[in-house]
Amino acid sequence: MNRIFIVEDDVKIAQLLKAKLEQYSYHVTLASDFRNISEEIEQADPHLMLLDINLPYYDGYYWCRQVRKTSNLPIIFISAREGEMDQVMAIENGGDDYITKPVQLELLVAKVRGQLRRAYGEYAMPSVQETGAAERTEGSSGEQGQEQEHGKLEVNGVVLWLNRNELHYDEQHIDLTRNELLLMEMLLVQCGEVVARDKLLEALWDDVQFVDDNTLTVNMTRLRKKLSELGLPSAIETIRGQGYKLKLSEGE
Repeated sequence: MNRIFIVEDDVKIAQLLKAKLEQYSYHVTLASDFRNISEEIEQADPHLMLLDINLPYYDGYYWCRQVRKTSNLPIIFISAREGEMDQVMAIENGGDDYITKPVQLELLVAKVRGQLRRAYGEYAMPSVQETGAAERTEGSSGEQGQEQEHGKLEVNGVVLWLNRNELHYDEQHIDLTRNELLLMEMLLVQCGEVVARDKLLEALWDDVQFVDDNTLTVNMTRLRKKLSELGLPSAIETIRGQGYKLKLSEGE
């Protein structure tokens, strides 16, 4: 049974969300101590978190950042804020999706299901590796220097550890968020080729029609920054009107 942790200070809304999710056999825990959300998350050990932005003491962005220090569990923001910048901020601070209030309960359930599938189920990251990368390595791994074993994906000295959420290059490594890991995996699997924006969006979110295209740009900007910290500032190329391409040369 998947465990859902809801951080919502409006009791009526929290109970409404809880009741709806329990109809689908989710085990739901509601936050009660808004000063110590991190401790409650640790006790609940959830598979997914629903997080409001406007909270007592510290806002949802703060708690999302705290969670991201130790966990990549899916986080869906739920807020009455409808502005584009609020959604961008949610993604920048580590969120995976965003729903505006009043919440459409069926949409909420669909998004919860989608995030759980991508994180733990049929669409989890290893399946991307198996279906996409395995096909390519059979014919072109020698040319690209691409290697996969035990959750490891390597292209020309850049190593992505899928089970560790780590990217390694030139004796350095950096931690990635779940979204950054998914993006990097897709780019590595198709290194040197253009990966369409809609394919990248579909890899991150089930309900693409509800996602502002700018959220992909924000996530890609964060990934570029981390690659730059590893000494690869120009590895990701934007192909206008199409998508993105990862360029890694031998000995780069």
